Amino acid sequence: MSARNYPSAFLHPFSHLPTLDESGPVIVDRGAGIYIYDDRGNRYLEANSGLWNAVLGFDNKQLIEAAQRAYAKLPAYHTFFGRVSQAALDLSERLVRLAPMESARVYYANSGSEANDTVVKLLWFLAEAEGRPHRRLLLSRRNAYHGMTIVSASLTGKDYVKSASGLPIAEVRHLTSPHYWREAAAGESETAFSARLAQELEQTIRNVGPDFVAGFFAEPVMGAGGVIPPPQEYFAAIQPVLEKYGIPLIADEVICGFGRTGELWGSRKYGIKPDIVVASKVITAGFFPMGAIILSTEMAARIEKACAKYQQLPTGFTTGAHPVGCSIAMAVLDQLLEGGVFKHAQSIAPHFQAGLGRFADHPMIGEARGVGLMGALEIVADKETKAPYPASLEVSERVAGQAMKNGLICRPLGPAIVLAPPFIITKQQIDELFELLRRTLDDVHATLPKT
Repeated sequence: MSARNYPSAFLHPFSHLPTLDESGPVIVDRGAGIYIYDDRGNRYLEANSGLWNAVLGFDNKQLIEAAQRAYAKLPAYHTFFGRVSQAALDLSERLVRLAPMESARVYYANSGSEANDTVVKLLWFLAEAEGRPHRRLLLSRRNAYHGMTIVSASLTGKDYVKSASGLPIAEVRHLTSPHYWREAAAGESETAFSARLAQELEQTIRNVGPDFVAGFFAEPVMGAGGVIPPPQEYFAAIQPVLEKYGIPLIADEVICGFGRTGELWGSRKYGIKPDIVVASKVITAGFFPMGAIILSTEMAARIEKACAKYQQLPTGFTTGAHPVGCSIAMAVLDQLLEGGVFKHAQSIAPHFQAGLGRFADHPMIGEARGVGLMGALEIVADKETKAPYPASLEVSERVAGQAMKNGLICRPLGPAIVLAPPFIITKQQIDELFELLRRTLDDVHATLPKT
């Protein structure tokens, strides 16, 4: 069978099936810097860092060498039964020092989804051990993304979660998305909108009973929901409500963590003091699957006390805290923090945001939004009413498809096009990105019915 024949034996996740039926997949052959090349030699500027994670490029020699050294020393081992690699100990100490709150312990999974799922398991474990087994309800937001395991998919506030029978699970409650442009009432200020969402949170807690709520999950900036930064004073309004009722705040920093927002943590960017932080993506720059749960000092102490009944923590993953993955993560942090990549990303973020903002004048764009090195363009049919194009036109998919033809990879998310370039991108490459994107939008706009 030719490599271009389709269908193949591979089952594609989150892929536009009509496009696959028509032309087959893009077979990615190699990478160089912020570009990838397909098996036909076509080059694409990867404006989404793969899936937010390949921030140091696709041929980073230092990470490759770090992986080679780690594989040569200890290519595989686990952390069960009191055993651990030095690489896992070193990384844990570093993450505790870097955390956006006073922290004490780190637990490792193999992805952000697994990490969020494990947080829920730990919260329910605590509830049982502390004599409150009924404390099982989980609060999230509509349009949030927290993963694709059964529980993390339930926390995800997207309609496609309902494609699996029984999801979301009954323990999850979704609150209003903090998307000011889309959700605010006419004439409502950002701070008033934030206050209203805090009131909604408190009323929800009171309705279900505070002693039944195990935790509140929030991305500092909603990533896969379409790059939605919080409105002014949002977390300043939300966090006191959670503290009032003793409900842990879990900051899902899978996308925001380690520099994407222009600060090392989204929590620092928006003044959040989390009880638990979930990290993934940037932690290994896409070179190894890893998720990390960073526990505040208080949460770590509570979990350690809860373990007394079993004389152990009764959960774990075979490849969690893999010695090679931990070594790669240390090399990533070296480049980000000591190697100047984080400072570089901070320095070019204003140029990226300025270029993004210039798309507000395009006839297809209702909102250009973003922070740091992440942004989104909301596609509308009518700029005044904010009405989207009919779903049947699949406009964002058209844009993504045309972008590929023009040598650019961007991501369609609902009615938005999302950008999250690698941290090593230059100003000249940012200009190239936006030039390709504007050409793409013009190409697609010319094919759409005029309203």
